[in-house]
Amino acid sequence: EVQLQASGGGLVQAGGSLRLSCAASGLAFGDYTIGWFRQAPGKEHEGVSCISSRDGTTYYADSVKGRFTISSDNAKNTVYLQMNSLKPEDTAVYYCAAERGYYCSAYVHLQEYWGKGTLVTVSS
Repeated sequence: EVQLQASGGGLVQAGGSLRLSCAASGLAFGDYTIGWFRQAPGKEHEGVSCISSRDGTTYYADSVKGRFTISSDNAKNTVYLQMNSLKPEDTAVYYCAAERGYYCSAYVHLQEYWGKGTLVTVSS
């Protein structure tokens, strides 16, 4: 059974930092890319960032470039999202998802597996 376990969400003040973790099990980690998505109240899912399992190529949405950093520990089958300089508009439920292939797209409809979300709340 494939499981993606996201953790690390919480309440933080604007300007603060959080680190999200996504632990994957039940899949061949090297055959998938792992991405982070978020859904704010009343909005669609948004691709935030993803990382290629082949060469570490990363993608960031324009809204988080320069503030968020994605990384992967292949030995632990875990992907991290370091979120700095958080803004109230970053408030959302954050999900990690797995896309088959070596290069990530951050397209919602291409994700094969989804984890349960972790709530990030940024207060002003």
